[in-house]
Amino acid sequence: MSVHSSANIKRITTHILQEMKERGEKISMLTAYDFSMATIVDAAGIDIILVGDSASNVMAGHETTLPITLDQMIYHASSVVRAVKRSFVVVDIPFGNYQGNSSEALRSAIRIMKESGAHAVKVEGGAEIKESVSRILSAGVPVMGHLGLTPQSIYKFGTYTVRAKEEAEAKKLLEDAKILEECGCFAIVLEKIPASLAKKVAESVQIPVIGIGAGPHVDGQVLVMHDMLGITQEFKPRFLRQYADLQQVMTDAFKNYIRDVKNKDFPNKSESY
Repeated sequence: MSVHSSANIKRITTHILQEMKERGEKISMLTAYDFSMATIVDAAGIDIILVGDSASNVMAGHETTLPITLDQMIYHASSVVRAVKRSFVVVDIPFGNYQGNSSEALRSAIRIMKESGAHAVKVEGGAEIKESVSRILSAGVPVMGHLGLTPQSIYKFGTYTVRAKEEAEAKKLLEDAKILEECGCFAIVLEKIPASLAKKVAESVQIPVIGIGAGPHVDGQVLVMHDMLGITQEFKPRFLRQYADLQQVMTDAFKNYIRDVKNKDFPNKSESY
């Protein structure tokens, strides 16, 4: 077991993440989609940066995560990787690029790794994608699982409500977590499930469990950057803690700039050549 805090290491790896779980050090994870923001997030000391398919929502304005393409995910991931010096970068494989076809899953994962330089991929689902997960892992690509509320399956569920409240679904989720661990996944994200179930999952598997709306008894937490910074104001679920109101800060800055331009105050003499 390492005696070093994650704050003191040069580069986060799957091995270090595993050590963090073993010694009870919580794992911090945030999304990022571009070079400038990833530079700031990485320098702040985040353990994992997720290049999420949530880029479909916050960057492209789509209602769901489904429309984003593999090429677009690679573009975002490449931008993030170029910024990162310390964080471990995980990239979502988008909808339609791994479900039901393990060969397609492997091709998608290899493209992400080769073309973006990312460190791992993330997929949604359990037993139903076991073959795809195993195929990706057979190529040496680290895989993070994702269970609970799986946004790529939103039209199947028909709602963004809390998942696995009923015994049957909770039992399947726990079984799926063990399947993902047995396949070789290095970590699992649990989204919007009861805290008691998330605790049971985290205690039942040896790999790190990262929560989003899954309570405090997991090994780490993840949020979407735009949500926790208050850039997006419309999305305010119970699990979200907003750490800033950048929408207001940015709006004020834009208005001040417009005012100065209109009043011929910008640029002034010292700002001219």
